[in-house]
Amino acid sequence: MSAGGDSWAVAVDVQEATTPPVQLDFSKKVDRLRNVRGDVNGNIVPAGETTEHGGWSKRDQDKVDLAEKSLLNKLIRRSLVRNRNQVEVLQRDPTSPLYSVKTFEELRLKPELLKGVYSMGFNRPSRIQENALPMMLAQPPQNLIAQSQSGTGKTAAFSLAMLSHVNPANKWTQCLCISPTYELALQIGQVIEQMGKFYPDVKLAYGIRGNRSMERGVKLQEQIVIGTPGTVLDWCTKYKFIDPKKITMFVLDEADVMIATQGHRDQSIRIHRQLIKECQMLLFSATFEDSVWRFAEQVVPDPNIIRLKREEETLDTIKQFYVVCMEKEDKFTALCNLYGSLTIAQAMIFCHTRKMAAWLTANLTKEGHQVALLSGEMTVEQRAAVIERFRNGKEKVLVTTNVCSRGIDVEQVSLVVNFDLPVDMEGNAHNETYLHRIGRTGRFGRRGFAVNMVDSKHSMDIINQIEMHFNRRITKLDTSNLEEMELLMSC
Repeated sequence: MSAGGDSWAVAVDVQEATTPPVQLDFSKKVDRLRNVRGDVNGNIVPAGETTEHGGWSKRDQDKVDLAEKSLLNKLIRRSLVRNRNQVEVLQRDPTSPLYSVKTFEELRLKPELLKGVYSMGFNRPSRIQENALPMMLAQPPQNLIAQSQSGTGKTAAFSLAMLSHVNPANKWTQCLCISPTYELALQIGQVIEQMGKFYPDVKLAYGIRGNRSMERGVKLQEQIVIGTPGTVLDWCTKYKFIDPKKITMFVLDEADVMIATQGHRDQSIRIHRQLIKECQMLLFSATFEDSVWRFAEQVVPDPNIIRLKREEETLDTIKQFYVVCMEKEDKFTALCNLYGSLTIAQAMIFCHTRKMAAWLTANLTKEGHQVALLSGEMTVEQRAAVIERFRNGKEKVLVTTNVCSRGIDVEQVSLVVNFDLPVDMEGNAHNETYLHRIGRTGRFGRRGFAVNMVDSKHSMDIINQIEMHFNRRITKLDTSNLEEMELLMSC
């Protein structure tokens, strides 16, 4: 094993020895997902390629698979996140009155389902649920395309719609939901099982590889099927377990992940083509890029659209600084000075490579800091456990590669450090990654600090590019001058 691998193993051993494992509320086993290596911004690099930008080997960087990232968010978010985005509704019929609800009672749900909703801890509809549920439950049925990120109650919303939609007396599949991976399908199924626990007449089947040993042509009696595109397509066409002409609600979740997964887009379209024209179509995506829109237009005719109004990318609550350092040891000294002079609740430190993250974690631990280490080398479940410990304050510092730059909200984070600056394949500033990284601090209106380590002329060029892009000055900080540092950070 290489020296980098040894340092990684040592760092993990230290972390596991000093922090007790957290038991996640995740009853089914999540197998280790395929680990694809690539550059820090998600570009896949073939095995053995050693092309470098800024002196970093692509083989040592973490690539985050979209499905893996979505599953990680589902595992760590046990309750709804506080979303400040406003919801914009575009109705198929602009003259129709715009319905929204403030309570679940207004939806006139079956008592068994209302009891299930409350048992899950939902006291009132979330912002996305207020507008989406009336459309999902409307008669006659309405098609819907909705933008909704993990943690906004989207899965609970369409699960409730499916449970409300089925006729328990009919012993055939009526609702079909497809998701990009087995693990994501399992998460949806667990929500349905929990929400429908007081409604035992409605049954659920998992359309995942290896789950059925029925004879061809024998129809399923479960009213709801959750599965992955390939298996569900086989169940509809090859094995005839499902009669597509009897499906009256089709849900396509994680559309942006789906179309990024080879084969899933075409399989989803083939399933859709077999459904009747009157089938209600519901599509959900975290992003609304052009490729998602083109896909949505193929599978959802005449839709209502719900999307999140994009927040102003404000950096007003985040004070940004840079520190000039020549070597990684200088960076480490500056980091220790910084951490020692500030009243910091918790800090997140971003490194470009696993090797650097492991080195930094080991040295911070030697200095007596409570440090958590997060990398794509871990399984999704292990990463969720690390984030859970950090969220609960069991570690004060989280050292991570890019696996954690998006979607993690920890309110008490007051300092973000870019130990390595984010760059794209051409070596230029990756502004979007920078925003996601430093956006981990200054959350919910609190003041936060972002400190960037500059170790070369190229790094200084990156800082200048970031300043120009966001039209924000990044102030030079001398971490060896404690008085100056305290003065700058108190302004």
